[in-house]
Amino acid sequence: MKYYYKIIRLTGHYYVNEFEKIKKHKNKVREIHESTVIKAFKSGNAGVKVVFEETDTTYTLDSFSDQELIIKYLGKNFI
Repeated sequence: MKYYYKIIRLTGHYYVNEFEKIKKHKNKVREIHESTVIKAFKSGNAGVKVVFEETDTTYTLDSFSDQELIIKYLGKNFI
C-alpha cells in the first residue's frame, strides 16, 4: 500500500509524497494536491499518515479506518 503524508503545522497543512531514488540513498519528497490524495484514498490503494509537526504525533489512516477519525483528521471529502 502506498502512503501519502499530511503535514499539519501552525500555519496550515499540506500533502507530501515520498519517492525512492535508485542512485542516491536519500528519498525525494514532493508536495502534491489534495485531489490526488482523495482519488487514491477512495479507491483503497493508498493510506494517509497524518503528522503533527510541533508534537511529532502521527496517525495512520486508510479506507478501513473509523469514519470519525477520517473526518476529524482528513475532512469530509475523504469519505
